[in-house]
Amino acid sequence: MQDDTLRLVGTTVQDKYVVEQVVGEGGFSVVYRATHLIWKQPVALKCFKVQALASQDLRQELLDAFIQEGRLMTELSTRTSAIVQARDVGTITRDDGTWIPFLVLEWLEGKPLDKVLEEEVARHEAGRTVEQCVDLLNGAAEAVALAHRRNIVHRDIKPANLFVTAAADGAGESVKILDFGVAKVMAEHLDLDKALKQTSATLTAFTPSYGAPEQFSRAHGATGPWTDVYAFALVMVELLRGGVPALEGDDYLQLAMASANEAVRPTPRRYGLNVSDQVEAVFAKALAVKPADRFATMGEFWRALRSAVFPQERGWTPPESRADVAVSLAPRSASSAVLALAATTLAAPPGTPSAMVPPDVTTTSPTHAPPASTGAPSRGRAAMVLGAAALIMLGAGGLVMLRKGTRSESPAVAAAPTASSASSSSSAATPPVCPPDMAAVPGGKFFMGSDDDSFSSWKPAHKVELSPYCIDIDEVTAGQYKACSDVGECKRAATRSFWKKAEGDTQKEHERKEEAYSTLCTFGREGMERHPINCVTWADAANYCKVHGKRLPTEAEWEFAARKSDGRKFPWGDDPPTSEHMNACGLECTRWMEKQGLKPGPRMYETDDGYPGTAPVGSYPKGRTIFGLNDMVGNVFEWTSDWMGPYTADEQKDPQGPAEGVKKVIRGGGFNGGYVSWVNPAFRYGMEPEHQTHAIGFRCAKSLP
Repeated sequence: MQDDTLRLVGTTVQDKYVVEQVVGEGGFSVVYRATHLIWKQPVALKCFKVQALASQDLRQELLDAFIQEGRLMTELSTRTSAIVQARDVGTITRDDGTWIPFLVLEWLEGKPLDKVLEEEVARHEAGRTVEQCVDLLNGAAEAVALAHRRNIVHRDIKPANLFVTAAADGAGESVKILDFGVAKVMAEHLDLDKALKQTSATLTAFTPSYGAPEQFSRAHGATGPWTDVYAFALVMVELLRGGVPALEGDDYLQLAMASANEAVRPTPRRYGLNVSDQVEAVFAKALAVKPADRFATMGEFWRALRSAVFPQERGWTPPESRADVAVSLAPRSASSAVLALAATTLAAPPGTPSAMVPPDVTTTSPTHAPPASTGAPSRGRAAMVLGAAALIMLGAGGLVMLRKGTRSESPAVAAAPTASSASSSSSAATPPVCPPDMAAVPGGKFFMGSDDDSFSSWKPAHKVELSPYCIDIDEVTAGQYKACSDVGECKRAATRSFWKKAEGDTQKEHERKEEAYSTLCTFGREGMERHPINCVTWADAANYCKVHGKRLPTEAEWEFAARKSDGRKFPWGDDPPTSEHMNACGLECTRWMEKQGLKPGPRMYETDDGYPGTAPVGSYPKGRTIFGLNDMVGNVFEWTSDWMGPYTADEQKDPQGPAEGVKKVIRGGGFNGGYVSWVNPAFRYGMEPEHQTHAIGFRCAKSLP
């Protein structure tokens, strides 16, 4: 039996967890099996040994950080069973003054993937096929994709953080992800220099055997979702190789060099594995040295890999949005019975070529269906049940010690996310966190507008600094808006499109257009619940946000969220817009216009994006922004809080726009857009606030203290 270094066996923590035995210990934590006194169910108690690393002043900061990360992780684990459940968080203060923060995690039956691989290597088993790898890791990949949609990065994906257990239906195996968020907390809040002096090991906030180039050196770029893509691809190559790691090296320096070696990439064919050209190309992109050359998110990587491995799964999309949709259809509270997820449909602004406004057909569901079972054969395995998740990752949530001459020491399963419903021995004030349907924008500086001569209204480009804020991941949907209306909190949205007659149109022509475009209003239409709400006035939009404790974003907040600081041409980067990036005017738009007897206008692209009108929110993940926001261009224009007015060259902080005006600014381009300039994040257009058109919707924002 292992030593109980923290002397907790036989004690009762917070009057509800009876500590029974030590199941593992590492450099930064001890994991115990405990029993919940009321539920009579086993739990894993992960206790961090930070007494020597955390000063008295730092303890509250560390606990607050655990709680904040746990809040986000608990939100994720409620949306997918592939992330280990965090049940509680708190602290223990022993009689001798020792301070011990802990996490309470669900008890898992099975083994971490690194132990499974060790046993397979000992039995001389061959590596898995690529089909078997995809089948085994599908749930874990979808969970990471969901986290990336929330702009949350794991940072330490490795076999030890992937726990293999029996599938819920008893058929085959499933994998749960462990240690979400803890690596970040420990790396950012502990005194690593002090910890380094206490051990002869190299201390890192990631596991070097699965490290991306940017984790070894910031010269390669920043870490982000693409970092998880790199690590996940390495894990898959290791599975294909039968348990032999993809990165080759005996120490930190050798692994760093292998990770960034442009001439030798750790793809399947590099090791003589028989995969198709398409599969090799997907791995080559996932394992590119430069972050910009990789898949931006796990959703993009997994979709590309499944398409290469299972070409019959046409149009499959990882459920990074499906899970959110299911949650978004439930009332947030009994008092409001309305949904917080934002998604709306927008009409084309008056004054722009009216021929660009396509309607919505009777498409009623998300673009793609869930994947079918792959039917990949299962391999023989050692019995998965150990009677406990005996080896829960013992490092400080991803802080890993790598000793020269040894393979990365990763004691089995990593700890799970910190729990948000923290019952702490000390009454900790929870730091501000964005709601789960919103993305956190840290604020910063950027040049708002453009010096391009295409539009005088977006000139001159001028420096703006923004404070942190939250913004909806999706446009507000028709279903969400109707829920608000049904309980009397929101005014019913119009079912007829209305805007000021364009110069040059006769009254008859204007009425014909209004009649046609009114068929695109989404409120109350069966099958359109996930499409963005449209045909709403500025006041309707502002009131919806207010009811939900939010507000409309300022112009500056909207533009920064769409492109951040790097001056990119489009929300996704500098690549020209295509029908895979957004819902704009393509061939489907022209066909609809002709059917309505209207004169077609220019097209954004010469392909069909699948929706002549609005599309369900989140249908175009390739167009997602750096903050994980969907449909910032295309689908519908979006109301902002600002009155339309000219820019000045003055540097500004948190600008609010003119104090008064005639028109409100809309941003983002809609499904009717045929001009590339409309989907430049700097594009702005003034719209009378009382207009309610088929091409305008909104999303909400929220200030952070």
